[in-house]
Amino acid sequence: MTLPDRGALSRREYLKALVAAGGTSALAACLDEESAVEIPAGDPAAVPARQHAWNAVLSGDDNENIVPARHHVLLSLTLARDPTEEDRERFGRALETLERAYEWSHEGLLFTVGYTPAYFERVGWNGLPEPTALTEFEDPEFEDGDLQVHLASDHPQAVLAAEEALVGEVEEVNGVGVEESIEDLIDSRERLTGFVGPGLPAEHQDTPGVPDSEPIHEEAPFFMGFRSGFEESQASEDRVTIEEGPFAGGTTQHVETLSIDLRQWYEQDSQFQRVAKLFSHQHAEEGLVGEYGEKLDESNALTAERIANTTEDARRYGVVGHAQKAARAREDGEPLLLRRDFNTTDDDRPGLHFLSLQREIDEFVRVREAMTGTDLAEETGIGSITNNGILQYLTVRRRGNYLLPPHDLRAFPEP
Repeated sequence: MTLPDRGALSRREYLKALVAAGGTSALAACLDEESAVEIPAGDPAAVPARQHAWNAVLSGDDNENIVPARHHVLLSLTLARDPTEEDRERFGRALETLERAYEWSHEGLLFTVGYTPAYFERVGWNGLPEPTALTEFEDPEFEDGDLQVHLASDHPQAVLAAEEALVGEVEEVNGVGVEESIEDLIDSRERLTGFVGPGLPAEHQDTPGVPDSEPIHEEAPFFMGFRSGFEESQASEDRVTIEEGPFAGGTTQHVETLSIDLRQWYEQDSQFQRVAKLFSHQHAEEGLVGEYGEKLDESNALTAERIANTTEDARRYGVVGHAQKAARAREDGEPLLLRRDFNTTDDDRPGLHFLSLQREIDEFVRVREAMTGTDLAEETGIGSITNNGILQYLTVRRRGNYLLPPHDLRAFPEP
């Protein structure tokens, strides 16, 4: 892939573009650009027993919301053959190399290894459901590989180097020699990339599909212009952890790639309408959100009463909020999903890689059905898509279901 033009981009834009490009040439350019950056080394013994235990080593904002790492790669791999015990040991050592090279934190490297229904078919287990279309108006592609590695860091060079180390393209990462890889076991690989953080979406104003008539707010962390990931709207890591069975201590992951019609979102709707469709009509009417969510603290301000009144609000105002609908799937007031989404410009268009962790895939399906709001469309005057949250602006392009085993089973597990 052709590398981005350094002279035409700011440093941050250039580094994001290198992550999107990938490969050893992009890594070399990234290391040159970040030559003065020192990334702390790690210790495999300090890595927690749960792969998805990231929250304790991510930073927080002024309201104690967890702040995600800035740069992400989802590396989907298809195996050339069934892995052997020797392959398991080799893969385990390759992963330990990354843990030795990088501190387990957003300043170092965080990663998970998840396995698909296709992989578990290889080893004779059928405990993970296949992804499916969840609405009548979507026709996504489905993950058809065997495993997916999620790499995340505040430093672009860390995610690029870790990726190349796993596939045998580099001999050293952050000063640590790479002695093992699974290069010979990989039949094909596919990568999804992205970023999240205040100001990063605004830097993509020149991306096709991003309107320049109404700029994305410079403090917005997501393309749709508002903050997300509030503490009270996120499930805890304990809540999403599998409690029993062969993969107790692990979790399930769903990844959904969405393209976003930002032209329609920004050029058709006013700020009032955007807030009403993303949160609720009450949020817009009472000015609860602000320009990009700065008035919200550790909560999205959805009270139990407002959630209970979702159907009535849809009938009364002719519009219903995305967050308001999804919150109906909570159990005893507690969210079911732990989301770790990030923006993307893969395929040169704005989008979102929606990544959620939950104890069972069925819990994601329940939340997705609540967010789709088919029942609301049938009972009220809103349409199945129009004014039904943000459905009309999103297109589901890809889905995948994964099981993330606990740390000690992460290298080609056998139930």
